[in-house]
Amino acid sequence: MTAIQWSDGAPIYRQLKERVVAMMLDGVLKPGDALPSVRQVAAEYQLNPITVSRAYQELADEALVEKRRGLGMYVTEEAAKKLLLNERDRFLREEWPLVLERIARLGLRADELLGGDAAGEATHKADAP
Repeated sequence: MTAIQWSDGAPIYRQLKERVVAMMLDGVLKPGDALPSVRQVAAEYQLNPITVSRAYQELADEALVEKRRGLGMYVTEEAAKKLLLNERDRFLREEWPLVLERIARLGLRADELLGGDAAGEATHKADAP
């Protein structure tokens, strides 16, 4: 795992879970990979092992990881696909409407958004004598 900055806005177990999910989405943790042990994560980040166990248990409850008796927790084969579908759905449901609202408020056109430098060109044309 990499360095984590804990925020006061959410419980640490949830932040840890979200970090593991991000690692799965980014391909850092692939199907079949072992998660670091509860003890290892607890020691590395100075967390209570119960906090780490709770994060791992939520991942297991969502079938993103599986517990292998005596071996630890492993990323399931369908984890990446499941996460991608969930994240896309959440984005379209929660974030995209806010983006559309902002686009409308700023009066942006599709060609400005998709053209890359078109917005910069429009600004320079407006500044030209």
